Amino acid sequence: MAATAACGSCRREKIGEKAAETPAEPSPTWNTLEDSSWKSAMGGQLTIPEPGTLRLQWGEGLSAAKWTGAAVLPPFELELEARRIDGTDFFCGITFPARSTGESVTWIVGGWGGSLVGISSIDDKDASENETTLHRPFKKERWYRLRLRREGERIDAWIDGETVIGIDTAGRKLSLRPGPIDSCAPFGLATWQTTGEFRNLRWRTL
Repeated sequence: MAATAACGSCRREKIGEKAAETPAEPSPTWNTLEDSSWKSAMGGQLTIPEPGTLRLQWGEGLSAAKWTGAAVLPPFELELEARRIDGTDFFCGITFPARSTGESVTWIVGGWGGSLVGISSIDDKDASENETTLHRPFKKERWYRLRLRREGERIDAWIDGETVIGIDTAGRKLSLRPGPIDSCAPFGLATWQTTGEFRNLRWRTL
């Protein structure tokens, strides 16, 4: 794990070369991801502590919520804020459709002990094993601004405006990590043995 963490800065430099700047704002209108269209899929309870905020309670393993509103399809851009309330594993897992042919993947934020960021799965390697793997600290109860963009064969992602993922997936196998995360597909949110909150969720077609 130390070796992986040590090369994180190297990966950031390489990512920065590809996508150093946050892309210019495209023109399509933002769509709000309404509270009423999220349904509990498994694990801990899904609640709405206040309008516009979703909370996934700690579960024995995965806690998941699935979007039941209008389909979110690529190419798209997604924004939200997320935070860890309790627990030490990922407080935000965003499962999203990566291709029109039906493949979905998951953007993990704060996993594998609390610090890992990455995409599961690329060529059957999960977020801790492929070139999107990155480690960074996350503080409990602090909101983080997350931005995800899927356009063409690129996946780009930012945390608080900093590029954390920038990858071309052309010719790569994209899939979900085997296990219960498929309860979120094609679009959903999840935590692992952690209580997480989400607010200001919105998306738009590119």
